Amino acid sequence: MNYLPNIIFALILIAGIGYFARNIKKLIRNIKLGREVDASDNKSQRWKNMARIALGQSKMVVRPIAGFLHIIVYVGFIIINIEVLEIIIDGLFGTHRIGLKVLPESVYGFLIGSFEILAVLVLIAVVVFWLRRNIINIKRFKSLKGWPKNDGNIILYFEVVLMCLFLVMNATDTSFQNMGAGNVISQFISPWFSDNPDTLHLIERSAWWLHIVGILVFLNYLYFSKHLHILLAFPNTYYGKLTPKGQFNNLEAVTNEVKLMMDPNADPFAAPAEDDNAEEPAKFGASDVMDLNRIQLLNAYTCTECGRCTSECPANQTGKKLSPRKIMMDTRDRLVEVGKNIDANGGEFKDDGKQLLGDYITNEELWACTTCNACVEACPVSIDPLSIIMEMRRYLVMEESAAPMELNNMMTNIENNGAPWPYNQQDRLNWVNE
Repeated sequence: MNYLPNIIFALILIAGIGYFARNIKKLIRNIKLGREVDASDNKSQRWKNMARIALGQSKMVVRPIAGFLHIIVYVGFIIINIEVLEIIIDGLFGTHRIGLKVLPESVYGFLIGSFEILAVLVLIAVVVFWLRRNIINIKRFKSLKGWPKNDGNIILYFEVVLMCLFLVMNATDTSFQNMGAGNVISQFISPWFSDNPDTLHLIERSAWWLHIVGILVFLNYLYFSKHLHILLAFPNTYYGKLTPKGQFNNLEAVTNEVKLMMDPNADPFAAPAEDDNAEEPAKFGASDVMDLNRIQLLNAYTCTECGRCTSECPANQTGKKLSPRKIMMDTRDRLVEVGKNIDANGGEFKDDGKQLLGDYITNEELWACTTCNACVEACPVSIDPLSIIMEMRRYLVMEESAAPMELNNMMTNIENNGAPWPYNQQDRLNWVNE
Protein backbone atom coordinates (compact mmCIF):
# COMPACT_ATOMS: atom_id res chain seq x y z
CA MET A 1 0.00 0.00 0.00
CA ASN A 2 1.27 3.48 -0.89
CA TYR A 3 1.46 5.54 2.32
CA LEU A 4 2.97 8.64 0.69
CA PRO A 5 -0.37 10.54 0.37
CA ASN A 6 -1.13 9.82 4.02
CA ILE A 7 2.29 11.09 5.11
CA ILE A 8 1.92 14.24 2.99
CA PHE A 9 -1.56 14.80 4.43
CA ALA A 10 -0.27 14.37 8.01
CA LEU A 11 2.57 16.84 7.40
CA ILE A 12 0.19 19.43 5.91
CA LEU A 13 -2.22 18.96 8.83
CA ILE A 14 0.55 19.29 11.44
CA ALA A 15 2.00 22.37 9.71
CA GLY A 16 -1.40 24.07 9.42
CA ILE A 17 -2.49 23.40 13.00
CA GLY A 18 1.00 24.12 14.35
CA TYR A 19 1.21 27.54 12.66
CA PHE A 20 -2.27 28.38 13.90
CA ALA A 21 -1.35 27.35 17.47
CA ARG A 22 1.82 29.48 17.27
CA ASN A 23 -0.18 32.56 16.27
CA ILE A 24 -2.84 31.96 18.93
CA LYS A 25 -0.02 31.81 21.48
CA LYS A 26 1.12 35.26 20.28
CA LEU A 27 -2.43 36.55 20.50
CA ILE A 28 -2.77 35.37 24.11
CA ARG A 29 0.60 36.95 24.94
CA ASN A 30 -0.53 40.27 23.44
CA ILE A 31 -3.79 40.23 25.40
CA LYS A 32 -1.85 39.51 28.59
CA LEU A 33 0.08 42.76 28.07
CA GLY A 34 -3.01 44.42 29.52
CA ARG A 35 -3.86 44.83 33.19
CA GLU A 36 -5.40 41.87 34.98
CA VAL A 37 -9.11 42.18 35.68
CA ASP A 38 -11.31 40.02 37.88
CA ALA A 39 -14.17 38.54 35.86
CA SER A 40 -14.83 35.50 38.03
CA ASP A 41 -18.22 36.74 39.27
CA ASN A 42 -21.64 35.39 38.24
CA LYS A 43 -20.37 32.56 36.08
CA SER A 44 -23.85 31.22 35.35
CA GLN A 45 -24.91 34.54 33.79
CA ARG A 46 -21.68 34.67 31.78
CA TRP A 47 -22.31 31.20 30.33
CA LYS A 48 -25.88 32.22 29.48
CA ASN A 49 -24.64 35.36 27.72
CA MET A 50 -22.15 33.34 25.70
CA ALA A 51 -24.82 30.81 24.68
CA ARG A 52 -27.37 33.50 23.83
CA ILE A 53 -25.17 36.11 22.11
CA ALA A 54 -22.25 34.16 20.57
CA LEU A 55 -23.90 30.82 19.86
CA GLY A 56 -27.50 31.99 19.52
CA GLN A 57 -26.66 35.16 17.54
CA SER A 58 -29.38 37.03 19.48
CA LYS A 59 -27.96 40.51 18.84
CA MET A 60 -27.34 39.88 15.13
CA VAL A 61 -31.06 39.54 14.34
CA VAL A 62 -31.81 43.04 15.66
CA ARG A 63 -31.26 43.90 11.98
CA PRO A 64 -33.33 41.06 10.50
CA ILE A 65 -31.98 40.80 6.93
CA ALA A 66 -28.29 40.91 7.80
CA GLY A 67 -28.94 38.81 10.92
CA PHE A 68 -30.75 36.06 9.01
CA LEU A 69 -28.08 35.91 6.31
CA HIS A 70 -25.33 35.83 8.92
CA ILE A 71 -27.01 32.92 10.70
CA ILE A 72 -27.14 30.99 7.41
CA VAL A 73 -23.42 31.54 6.80
CA TYR A 74 -22.53 30.89 10.45
CA VAL A 75 -24.59 27.70 10.85
CA GLY A 76 -23.86 26.46 7.34
CA PHE A 77 -20.13 26.97 7.54
CA ILE A 78 -19.83 25.38 11.00
CA ILE A 79 -22.04 22.38 10.23
CA ILE A 80 -20.56 21.70 6.81
CA ASN A 81 -17.10 21.65 8.36
CA ILE A 82 -18.19 18.75 10.53
CA GLU A 83 -17.28 16.80 7.40
CA VAL A 84 -13.70 17.96 7.99
CA LEU A 85 -13.53 15.24 10.66
CA GLU A 86 -14.28 12.63 8.00
CA ILE A 87 -11.71 14.18 5.65
CA ILE A 88 -9.03 14.12 8.35
CA ILE A 89 -9.68 10.46 9.16
CA ASP A 90 -9.70 9.54 5.47
CA GLY A 91 -6.50 11.50 4.90
CA LEU A 92 -4.62 9.99 7.82
CA PHE A 93 -5.72 6.36 7.37
CA GLY A 94 -6.22 6.16 3.62
CA THR A 95 -9.94 5.38 3.84
CA HIS A 96 -12.66 6.84 1.61
CA ARG A 97 -15.83 8.29 3.17
CA ILE A 98 -15.30 6.55 6.48
CA GLY A 99 -18.72 7.85 7.53
CA LEU A 100 -20.37 5.21 5.34
CA LYS A 101 -18.62 2.48 7.32
CA VAL A 102 -19.79 3.72 10.73
CA LEU A 103 -23.21 5.15 9.86
CA PRO A 104 -26.20 3.64 8.07
CA GLU A 105 -26.39 4.71 4.45
CA SER A 106 -29.66 6.58 5.05
CA VAL A 107 -28.20 8.58 7.97
CA TYR A 108 -25.01 9.39 6.08
CA GLY A 109 -27.03 10.41 3.03
CA PHE A 110 -29.24 12.67 5.16
CA LEU A 111 -26.18 14.39 6.67
CA ILE A 112 -24.41 14.97 3.36
CA GLY A 113 -27.67 16.08 1.73
CA SER A 114 -28.19 18.62 4.53
CA PHE A 115 -24.63 19.83 4.04
CA GLU A 116 -25.21 20.31 0.31
CA ILE A 117 -28.37 22.35 0.88
CA LEU A 118 -26.56 24.48 3.46
CA ALA A 119 -23.66 24.97 1.03
CA VAL A 120 -26.02 26.45 -1.56
CA LEU A 121 -27.67 28.69 1.06
CA VAL A 122 -24.21 29.87 2.16
CA LEU A 123 -23.34 30.71 -1.46
CA ILE A 124 -26.54 32.75 -1.83
CA ALA A 125 -25.93 34.59 1.46
CA VAL A 126 -22.31 35.31 0.53
CA VAL A 127 -23.37 36.81 -2.81
CA VAL A 128 -25.85 39.08 -1.00
CA PHE A 129 -23.15 40.09 1.49
CA TRP A 130 -20.76 40.90 -1.36
CA LEU A 131 -23.42 43.07 -3.03
CA ARG A 132 -24.11 44.86 0.26
CA ARG A 133 -20.41 45.54 0.77
CA ASN A 134 -19.47 46.54 -2.75
CA ILE A 135 -22.51 47.63 -4.76
CA ILE A 136 -25.31 48.81 -2.46
CA ASN A 137 -24.64 52.23 -0.95
CA ILE A 138 -24.53 51.31 2.76
CA LYS A 139 -22.61 54.01 4.60
CA ARG A 140 -20.99 51.80 7.25
CA PHE A 141 -19.45 49.65 4.50
CA LYS A 142 -18.67 52.40 2.02
CA SER A 143 -16.52 54.15 4.62
CA LEU A 144 -14.15 51.17 4.78
CA LYS A 145 -11.12 51.56 2.51
CA GLY A 146 -7.95 49.63 1.80
CA TRP A 147 -7.18 46.52 3.84
CA PRO A 148 -10.39 46.45 5.97
CA LYS A 149 -12.51 46.46 2.80
CA ASN A 150 -10.33 43.88 1.05
CA ASP A 151 -10.23 41.67 4.13
CA GLY A 152 -14.03 41.43 4.21
CA ASN A 153 -14.12 40.49 0.53
CA ILE A 154 -11.30 37.93 0.84
CA ILE A 155 -13.29 36.02 3.45
CA LEU A 156 -16.34 36.00 1.16
CA TYR A 157 -14.20 34.63 -1.69
CA PHE A 158 -12.80 31.97 0.65
CA GLU A 159 -16.30 30.84 1.55
CA VAL A 160 -17.38 30.68 -2.09
CA VAL A 161 -14.35 28.58 -3.07
CA LEU A 162 -14.72 26.18 -0.12
CA MET A 163 -18.43 25.63 -0.71
CA CYS A 164 -17.89 25.08 -4.45
CA LEU A 165 -15.06 22.60 -3.77
CA PHE A 166 -17.33 20.68 -1.40
CA LEU A 167 -20.06 20.40 -4.04
CA VAL A 168 -17.60 19.50 -6.83
CA MET A 169 -16.01 16.87 -4.61
CA ASN A 170 -19.40 15.22 -4.13
CA ALA A 171 -20.49 15.65 -7.76
CA THR A 172 -17.40 13.86 -9.13
CA ASP A 173 -17.36 11.05 -6.54
CA THR A 174 -18.75 8.21 -8.65
CA SER A 175 -19.41 5.84 -5.74
CA PHE A 176 -21.24 8.56 -3.81
CA GLN A 177 -23.38 9.48 -6.83
CA ASN A 178 -24.20 5.81 -7.48
CA MET A 179 -25.37 5.49 -3.88
CA GLY A 180 -28.26 7.80 -4.77
CA ALA A 181 -28.57 9.24 -1.25
CA GLY A 182 -27.35 12.64 -0.08
CA ASN A 183 -26.60 14.01 -3.54
CA VAL A 184 -29.57 16.40 -3.45
CA ILE A 185 -27.57 19.22 -5.10
CA SER A 186 -24.47 17.51 -6.49
CA GLN A 187 -26.59 15.25 -8.76
CA PHE A 188 -27.41 18.34 -10.83
CA ILE A 189 -23.75 19.37 -11.00
CA SER A 190 -22.44 15.91 -11.88
CA PRO A 191 -23.46 16.07 -15.59
CA TRP A 192 -21.19 19.11 -16.04
CA PHE A 193 -18.13 16.87 -15.84
CA SER A 194 -16.64 14.20 -18.10
CA ASP A 195 -17.95 10.60 -18.02
CA ASN A 196 -14.38 9.30 -18.03
CA PRO A 197 -13.82 7.55 -14.64
CA ASP A 198 -10.15 8.52 -14.52
CA THR A 199 -10.94 12.19 -15.18
CA LEU A 200 -13.71 12.17 -12.56
CA HIS A 201 -11.38 10.58 -10.01
CA LEU A 202 -8.69 13.20 -10.73
CA ILE A 203 -11.20 16.05 -10.30
CA GLU A 204 -12.63 14.51 -7.12
CA ARG A 205 -9.18 14.02 -5.56
CA SER A 206 -8.11 17.53 -6.56
CA ALA A 207 -11.24 19.04 -5.02
CA TRP A 208 -10.72 16.90 -1.89
CA TRP A 209 -7.13 18.08 -1.42
CA LEU A 210 -7.91 21.72 -2.23
CA HIS A 211 -10.86 21.64 0.19
CA ILE A 212 -8.83 20.50 3.21
CA VAL A 213 -5.83 22.69 2.34
CA GLY A 214 -8.21 25.64 1.84
CA ILE A 215 -9.72 25.07 5.28
CA LEU A 216 -6.26 25.07 6.88
CA VAL A 217 -5.30 28.24 4.98
CA PHE A 218 -8.57 29.84 6.06
CA LEU A 219 -7.91 28.82 9.67
CA ASN A 220 -4.50 30.50 9.63
CA TYR A 221 -5.77 33.56 7.79
CA LEU A 222 -8.15 34.25 10.69
CA TYR A 223 -5.29 35.47 12.89
CA PHE A 224 -4.57 38.30 10.44
CA SER A 225 -8.23 39.07 9.77
CA LYS A 226 -11.17 40.72 11.46
CA HIS A 227 -12.86 37.33 11.14
CA LEU A 228 -10.95 36.21 14.21
CA HIS A 229 -14.29 36.96 15.88
CA ILE A 230 -15.44 33.53 14.64
CA LEU A 231 -13.37 32.15 17.52
CA LEU A 232 -13.10 35.06 19.95
CA ALA A 233 -16.81 35.94 20.08
CA PHE A 234 -17.26 33.13 22.60
CA PRO A 235 -14.74 34.26 25.26
CA ASN A 236 -15.59 37.89 24.54
CA THR A 237 -19.29 37.45 25.29
CA TYR A 238 -18.41 35.38 28.36
CA TYR A 239 -16.27 38.21 29.76
CA GLY A 240 -18.71 40.91 28.64
CA LYS A 241 -19.82 43.59 31.07
CA LEU A 242 -22.54 42.45 33.49
CA THR A 243 -23.05 45.69 35.40
CA PRO A 244 -25.50 48.30 34.05
CA LYS A 245 -24.14 49.93 30.91
CA GLY A 246 -24.32 53.39 32.45
CA GLN A 247 -22.18 52.39 35.43
CA PHE A 248 -18.57 53.56 35.19
CA ASN A 249 -15.69 52.11 37.14
CA ASN A 250 -14.04 54.23 39.82
CA LEU A 251 -10.40 54.09 40.85
CA GLU A 252 -10.35 52.80 44.39
CA ALA A 253 -7.41 55.00 45.36
CA VAL A 254 -9.30 58.11 44.23
CA THR A 255 -12.51 56.97 45.96
CA ASN A 256 -10.63 56.57 49.24
CA GLU A 257 -9.16 60.06 48.88
CA VAL A 258 -12.64 61.52 48.40
CA LYS A 259 -13.95 59.62 51.43
CA LEU A 260 -11.06 60.99 53.46
CA MET A 261 -11.90 64.55 52.36
CA MET A 262 -15.57 64.08 53.25
CA ASP A 263 -14.88 62.68 56.73
CA PRO A 264 -14.45 65.56 59.25
CA ASN A 265 -12.94 63.20 61.80
CA ALA A 266 -10.35 61.67 59.51
CA ASP A 267 -6.66 62.29 60.07
CA PRO A 268 -5.15 62.94 56.62
CA PHE A 269 -1.69 62.15 57.97
CA ALA A 270 -2.65 58.79 59.49
CA ALA A 271 -1.23 55.62 57.97
CA PRO A 272 -3.69 53.65 55.82
CA ALA A 273 -5.59 50.87 57.52
CA GLU A 274 -4.16 47.38 57.25
CA ASP A 275 -7.16 46.19 55.26
CA ASP A 276 -6.85 49.04 52.76
CA ASN A 277 -5.52 47.30 49.66
CA ALA A 278 -5.96 50.23 47.31
CA GLU A 279 -2.62 51.22 45.88
CA GLU A 280 -2.23 54.41 43.95
CA PRO A 281 -1.88 53.36 40.29
CA ALA A 282 1.36 54.13 38.46
CA LYS A 283 -0.73 55.92 35.84
CA PHE A 284 -4.26 57.23 35.93
CA GLY A 285 -6.19 56.12 32.86
CA ALA A 286 -4.65 54.82 29.65
CA SER A 287 -2.41 56.31 26.98
CA ASP A 288 -1.30 53.04 25.37
CA VAL A 289 -2.58 49.49 25.01
CA MET A 290 -0.54 48.22 27.97
CA ASP A 291 -2.59 50.53 30.24
CA LEU A 292 -5.88 48.94 29.19
CA ASN A 293 -7.17 45.77 30.81
CA ARG A 294 -7.15 42.34 29.21
CA ILE A 295 -10.86 42.30 28.45
CA GLN A 296 -10.53 45.58 26.53
CA LEU A 297 -7.67 44.09 24.48
CA LEU A 298 -9.76 40.97 23.86
CA ASN A 299 -12.53 43.33 22.69
CA ALA A 300 -10.12 44.87 20.18
CA TYR A 301 -9.18 41.51 18.69
CA THR A 302 -12.85 40.45 18.57
CA CYS A 303 -14.10 43.51 16.66
CA THR A 304 -15.94 42.42 13.52
CA GLU A 305 -15.66 45.87 11.88
CA CYS A 306 -19.37 45.60 11.06
CA GLY A 307 -19.86 49.29 11.86
CA ARG A 308 -23.10 48.87 13.81
CA CYS A 309 -21.57 50.82 16.70
CA THR A 310 -20.62 53.76 14.48
CA SER A 311 -23.95 53.78 12.65
CA GLU A 312 -25.73 54.12 16.02
CA CYS A 313 -23.33 56.74 17.44
CA PRO A 314 -25.08 60.16 17.74
CA ALA A 315 -21.76 61.99 17.69
CA ASN A 316 -20.83 60.33 14.40
CA GLN A 317 -24.28 61.01 12.95
CA THR A 318 -23.86 64.73 13.60
CA GLY A 319 -20.54 64.85 11.75
CA LYS A 320 -18.11 64.53 14.66
CA LYS A 321 -14.84 62.67 14.08
CA LEU A 322 -15.69 59.93 16.58
CA SER A 323 -16.19 56.41 15.21
CA PRO A 324 -16.39 53.65 17.86
CA ARG A 325 -15.41 51.15 15.17
CA LYS A 326 -12.24 53.13 14.49
CA ILE A 327 -11.46 53.21 18.23
CA MET A 328 -11.50 49.41 18.30
CA MET A 329 -9.59 49.03 15.03
CA ASP A 330 -6.94 51.51 16.17
CA THR A 331 -6.56 49.69 19.49
CA ARG A 332 -6.07 46.38 17.68
CA ASP A 333 -3.63 47.89 15.17
CA ARG A 334 -1.53 49.36 17.97
CA LEU A 335 -1.62 46.06 19.89
CA VAL A 336 -0.46 44.17 16.79
CA GLU A 337 2.32 46.73 16.34
CA VAL A 338 3.43 46.26 19.94
CA GLY A 339 3.40 42.48 19.45
CA LYS A 340 5.63 42.76 16.38
CA ASN A 341 7.96 45.02 18.38
CA ILE A 342 8.24 42.33 21.06
CA ASP A 343 8.91 39.63 18.45
CA ALA A 344 11.64 41.75 16.86
CA ASN A 345 13.37 42.45 20.19
CA GLY A 346 13.70 39.01 21.69
CA GLY A 347 10.53 39.05 23.75
CA GLU A 348 10.96 42.53 25.22
CA PHE A 349 9.13 45.70 24.20
CA LYS A 350 11.47 48.42 22.98
CA ASP A 351 10.08 51.94 23.26
CA ASP A 352 9.15 53.04 19.76
CA GLY A 353 8.17 56.58 20.69
CA LYS A 354 4.54 55.92 19.81
CA GLN A 355 1.38 55.29 21.77
CA LEU A 356 -2.31 54.67 21.19
CA LEU A 357 -3.32 58.16 22.33
CA GLY A 358 -2.12 60.76 19.87
CA ASP A 359 -0.57 58.49 17.25
CA TYR A 360 -3.75 56.50 16.61
CA ILE A 361 -6.63 58.15 18.48
CA THR A 362 -6.92 61.93 18.78
CA ASN A 363 -8.23 64.02 21.69
CA GLU A 364 -10.95 65.35 19.41
CA GLU A 365 -12.34 61.86 18.87
CA LEU A 366 -12.39 61.14 22.60
CA TRP A 367 -14.15 64.33 23.65
CA ALA A 368 -16.79 63.95 20.92
CA CYS A 369 -18.23 60.96 22.80
CA THR A 370 -21.49 61.63 24.68
CA THR A 371 -21.11 58.41 26.78
CA CYS A 372 -24.62 57.36 25.71
CA ASN A 373 -23.62 53.67 25.38
CA ALA A 374 -25.34 53.32 21.99
CA CYS A 375 -22.18 51.67 20.61
CA VAL A 376 -22.08 49.14 23.44
CA GLU A 377 -25.75 48.29 23.01
CA ALA A 378 -25.39 47.90 19.23
CA CYS A 379 -22.37 45.56 19.23
CA PRO A 380 -23.39 41.99 18.31
CA VAL A 381 -20.50 40.44 20.29
CA SER A 382 -20.50 42.51 23.53
CA ILE A 383 -17.59 44.84 22.73
CA ASP A 384 -17.32 47.98 24.89
CA PRO A 385 -15.64 50.86 22.99
CA LEU A 386 -16.84 53.34 25.62
CA SER A 387 -14.65 51.82 28.35
CA ILE A 388 -11.53 52.48 26.23
CA ILE A 389 -12.67 56.04 25.49
CA MET A 390 -13.24 56.72 29.19
CA GLU A 391 -9.85 55.32 30.21
CA MET A 392 -8.08 57.62 27.74
CA ARG A 393 -10.19 60.58 28.85
CA ARG A 394 -9.20 59.78 32.44
CA TYR A 395 -5.55 59.92 31.39
CA LEU A 396 -6.02 63.28 29.66
CA VAL A 397 -7.71 64.81 32.72
CA MET A 398 -5.72 63.26 35.57
CA GLU A 399 -2.28 62.97 33.99
CA GLU A 400 -2.17 65.70 31.33
CA SER A 401 -4.73 68.22 32.66
CA ALA A 402 -5.89 68.34 29.06
CA ALA A 403 -9.65 68.54 29.46
CA PRO A 404 -11.57 70.93 27.17
CA MET A 405 -12.05 74.46 28.51
CA GLU A 406 -15.74 73.86 29.21
CA LEU A 407 -14.94 70.89 31.45
CA ASN A 408 -12.12 72.73 33.20
CA ASN A 409 -14.51 75.58 33.97
CA MET A 410 -17.08 73.13 35.32
CA MET A 411 -14.54 71.34 37.51
CA THR A 412 -13.22 74.66 38.83
CA ASN A 413 -16.78 75.69 39.73
CA ILE A 414 -17.37 72.39 41.52
CA GLU A 415 -14.14 72.86 43.45
CA ASN A 416 -14.90 76.46 44.41
CA ASN A 417 -18.70 76.57 44.54
CA GLY A 418 -19.77 72.98 45.10
CA ALA A 419 -21.78 73.01 41.84
CA PRO A 420 -21.09 73.22 38.07
CA TRP A 421 -22.43 76.79 37.86
CA PRO A 422 -20.37 79.97 38.41
CA TYR A 423 -22.35 81.15 41.45
CA ASN A 424 -21.29 80.85 45.05
CA GLN A 425 -23.53 79.01 47.46
CA GLN A 426 -24.95 82.19 49.05
CA ASP A 427 -26.28 83.43 45.69
CA ARG A 428 -28.01 80.26 44.51
CA LEU A 429 -31.49 81.29 45.63
CA ASN A 430 -31.36 84.84 44.30
CA TRP A 431 -33.57 83.79 41.41
CA VAL A 432 -36.46 83.39 43.87
CA ASN A 433 -36.47 87.14 44.57
CA GLU A 434 -37.15 87.81 40.88
